[in-house]
Amino acid sequence: MKKTILTGDRPTGSLHIGHYLGSLKQRVALQDEYHCYIEIADVQALTDNFNNPKKVRDNVREVAKDYLAVGLDPNKVTIFVQSMIPEIAELTVYYSNLVTIARLYRNPTVKGEIEQKKHLFGEDGSSLTYGFLGYPVSQAADITAFNADLIPVGEDQLPMIEQTREIVRRFNNIYGETLTEPEALVGKVGRLKGLDGNNKMGKSLGNAIFLSDSEEIVNQKIANAITDPDKIKKDDPANPDVCMVYYYHKIFSEDNLPTICEECKKGLRGCVACKKELAKNLNDFLEPIRNKRKYYDENPEEVDKILQEGTNKAREKAIETMARVRESMQIDYDFTKRP
Repeated sequence: MKKTILTGDRPTGSLHIGHYLGSLKQRVALQDEYHCYIEIADVQALTDNFNNPKKVRDNVREVAKDYLAVGLDPNKVTIFVQSMIPEIAELTVYYSNLVTIARLYRNPTVKGEIEQKKHLFGEDGSSLTYGFLGYPVSQAADITAFNADLIPVGEDQLPMIEQTREIVRRFNNIYGETLTEPEALVGKVGRLKGLDGNNKMGKSLGNAIFLSDSEEIVNQKIANAITDPDKIKKDDPANPDVCMVYYYHKIFSEDNLPTICEECKKGLRGCVACKKELAKNLNDFLEPIRNKRKYYDENPEEVDKILQEGTNKAREKAIETMARVRESMQIDYDFTKRP
């Protein structure tokens, strides 16, 4: 029997090449081998965008189009919208009784994200919301609602999976064997750096190349990428190891990489020409994705149909899980029958 995978993204903006290399490429490769549930996590997105719901709503379809454009096949994977599965919310409530506040504060991933969002939650965390602190509990509900066996993650997300495993173990210990304890499927590709040299390429950091970017936008972004600050003139020798253009060449220009490196070090390659070569390679890579996305841009009703059908299918699975959960918790009331 095929194992089940659960993965997804928060709809806070279009997806970028970091998402593709870090997760989307892997999902496409796995879709023939596993039952794949792919969640557009709009509820989770609201934990730190609660004051901007339009941003989340507007990006649900954009993320879906990115999925379809990179080759995720709705006949093979189940793409669904988190908020349209009320069973996830119900599970979240039940699981919240099994996790202490102290344990949530100890989660390294949560601690790191709270630190990054001081602008939202205050320097001392005094404005931290229950929803944000507790989103690992919601994630556990996402995973277990679909009886997922494997969760593709980066190493930085391993604490989140361990939190889910703890919840599952505690639930099963109290109520009896009901839930599947998931395992992490750690990807081999690390986080992609931004064009500005930031260790993270982010939707909101202004340093990302989006899968939906036009050729002109890609050219402009690459033209502004950080290069060796010590290279002043075209024929000055440079250090490719401190150049973001070379960093991306290592990913998108593998065939010509030795030449690029040698010419850079010897001062035989100007930054303008180097950036143009990278931009061309990136645009060649993105072109088939753009073309497929254009079809869905022009046929939005097809995107809506895929989302509705995927959500219906996902909910059927979640309803099955909830029937087992309620029975185990002895809250499967039926007052039409006498005890």
